Formats: sequence, structure tokens, C-alpha cells
Amino acid sequence: MKAAIVETLGVTPRVGNFGEPSAGPGEVVVTVGAAPLSPIVKALASGRHYAGGSSAGFVPGVDGVGVDPSGRRVYFLFPKAPYGSMAQKALVPDDMLVAVPDALPDDRAAAVATGGLASWVALTRRAKLRADEVVLVNGATGAAGRMALQVARYLGAGRVVAVGRSAARLREAEADVRIVLDADADPSLRAEFDRGVDIVLDFVWGEPASRLLRAAAGNRGSRAGEPRLRYVQLGTAAGAEIPLRGDMLRGSGLELIGSGIGSVPLKELLAGAGELLAAAPAAGFEPPFVSVPLDHLAEAWEGRSEIRYVIRPNPA
Repeated sequence: MKAAIVETLGVTPRVGNFGEPSAGPGEVVVTVGAAPLSPIVKALASGRHYAGGSSAGFVPGVDGVGVDPSGRRVYFLFPKAPYGSMAQKALVPDDMLVAVPDALPDDRAAAVATGGLASWVALTRRAKLRADEVVLVNGATGAAGRMALQVARYLGAGRVVAVGRSAARLREAEADVRIVLDADADPSLRAEFDRGVDIVLDFVWGEPASRLLRAAAGNRGSRAGEPRLRYVQLGTAAGAEIPLRGDMLRGSGLELIGSGIGSVPLKELLAGAGELLAAAPAAGFEPPFVSVPLDHLAEAWEGRSEIRYVIRPNPA
């Protein structure tokens, strides 16, 4: 079959021929219609992700949309190595499939899932958003951040705050408040936290996270106690480490939470994907993505980071 092949960790995969999978007990072979090229896919292919291995010789891709042997359209998670989703066929555990609504084309369903699953799980399982709470998204100009704004609104957030570095892209954000993270942003951040923020979804970490945390917790410690603030760490595009003062936590209502592979059971990730996809047609989720055939993998792999690409191994 035709597939993307990681021959050397950290090098753009080559499109070539790869042996077809054969299903064993508890497995199915899915004919793949669309496979998202997400940051985790690149990290695993480079050998830099904490959930990955140290050897090459595999097909990249951790999720996708396709057709199972019964003819049912499905979204699948975590195909069995070495058969990732960026191939004409993928080998998938039979308990890692959920149905895809007929109203969603393959590539849009894949884009919704890869762009929105992180925020859906973070808000429903980790931070447990309540109606009318305020959600701030750090990294709101990226593909996942832009989807997070839509997801937060759909799940009942009362106010949504978008924070990002690009003023031009931030103007397109579906938010009540937009804060450009430039040199003059700190007073605006502090004012927003003074007004009240319940949940932060942070897709970038690094220096932007340090600024948000200082704005959220600096010079506080009221006699009545500070309000609870669930700060959810989702990605490290701006840096993997930050300095963190202990008194910042002691004098605030900050709760630092991670959300990702390992923070919830795999079954909960899959259930969240099913909920997200079921909601997508009525919610009108519109993830920003570009759909390309597998033969154009190289240009997508090296493409702009703020665009989410979806690879079609079996183009119509």
C-alpha cells in the first residue's frame, strides 16, 4: 500500500510502498480517508515526544477517519505500530473506534477531532467547565487554539478571552475579548484576571505562560481567599520550561493541571472524540485546515505551523 514512512527520526517522511496490515484478534483494518498532521504526529516522528519510541521504520499518524470492514465510517485513535494513519490502510484496536456523523466529510471530521479534542477533554474531564464560567485561551491564533474558542462557547462558557501574538490573526478569533501578547499586554492581562477568569487553556507555555501566571497571581492573597483558577497546560510551542515561584501558588487560587495522553484513560479520550464529532454538525465547528493528498505530504510537513493539514491517503 502507499504510505508515509519515517525512515529517519527528525526527517520528513518519504511517501512509498509499505506492507499492508493484517488484523489479528481484537483488531480491524481501516481504509483511511483522512489523517491529521498534528503537532504530536511531528513530535513522535522526530523522537521528541514523551509517548514515542526511539527507532524509525514506521508510518506516522495517531488518528484518522475512514471505513471499517463493515462499511461504517469511523474515527479511530492510536493505530497499532508500525501502521500509523498516514497510509491507505491502518491497523486499529477494535475498541478504539467511534462513529462519524454522515454530515461531516472525512477531512473535516479529521480536522474537528485533531483541532478540538484537546480542548474538549480539558474542559469536560480535566477542568470541568461549568455554565457561564470564563475561559481564557493562550495561543488562540493557532489551529487548536481557534477551535478551543469555539468549543468553550459551545460547552457553555459565559465569556471567552483570546490571547495570542499575531494581531492580524487574533482579529479573526471568535472571542469576547482579544489581547495581543505584545510588550504592552501585561496591564490588560492583569485587568482581565481581576475581572475574573475561571479556566486557562494554554497551548504554548514558555514565556507567554510566565506572563499569564504573573498576571493571574502576582501581588495577591486576600483575606477572603483568592478565587479558584484552573490553569490547564496543553502544549509547549513557546518553550517546555518556565520559572515558577512557590509563593505565586501559595498566595493565589491557581491550580496547575495537565491535559494530554496519560492524564485521562484512553477510553475517555475516545469518548471525548465521539462527543465532539457528534456535536460538530449542529455546533457548526469550523476548524481551519488544508486538505492535501498523500503525495503532497512533504509540502504539508514543512508548511506553516498555524495551519492544520489533513492528509488524504485515498483521494477520491
